Amino acid sequence: MIQIEGMAITRGDAQQGFRVALPSLALKKGEIGALTGLSGCGKSTLLEMIGLILRPDELTHFQLDDELTLTQAVLNNEQAQLASLRAEKLGFMLQSGGLLPFLTVMQNIQLPRKMLGLTPHSSWLAHAIDHLQLRPLLNRLPRQLSIGERQRAAFIRAIAHEPTLLLADEPTAALDPHNAQVLYTLIVEMVKQLEISALVVSHDWSLVERFEFSHYHAQLEGGGSVFIKQ
Repeated sequence: MIQIEGMAITRGDAQQGFRVALPSLALKKGEIGALTGLSGCGKSTLLEMIGLILRPDELTHFQLDDELTLTQAVLNNEQAQLASLRAEKLGFMLQSGGLLPFLTVMQNIQLPRKMLGLTPHSSWLAHAIDHLQLRPLLNRLPRQLSIGERQRAAFIRAIAHEPTLLLADEPTAALDPHNAQVLYTLIVEMVKQLEISALVVSHDWSLVERFEFSHYHAQLEGGGSVFIKQ
């Protein structure tokens, strides 16, 4: 689960700055939220703040898991603690996939687990690999995969260490409509099975509506944007 209240940042100088604000966000275990809005409205900026990469100027409350409150660590920019939390509690899926080109698919998938000192294999990970039809591709390099296959592999890598929250930045941007729907179907199924939360940046409003994601849309307000639940 994740709960955020009063998160905001201003990019640029005081007179010409662009303010990105999130008054409130709440996602339960197994729930997926979507950030939507016009290009340049601050979707990726907001995702970086939630991903503990970018320090917000304002923050009232930030809770991850039932007993983990991050508000002071974020406001005080406690880098060591935030880096540890990013590695353990968050999973990131990039628009480009972000697979390391010199590692096989299986080595890419196992990397987050190894970095945390976890065993490289687990029963649920084996199930996920089979469910996403990746087993025949495990010994291939990313360049030997189609775009859709790379995104499926990137998704598994992002959740391989069983994070609390998955953050995905335009995961279907490079996919055709069919493969985009296939990927979102897989994301929905695995998020529910693992009982994690997920937040995706998306330009495809029809997919957001079709999968009934919790929807936070950017509304332009006086020199900035405010993400409001629809």
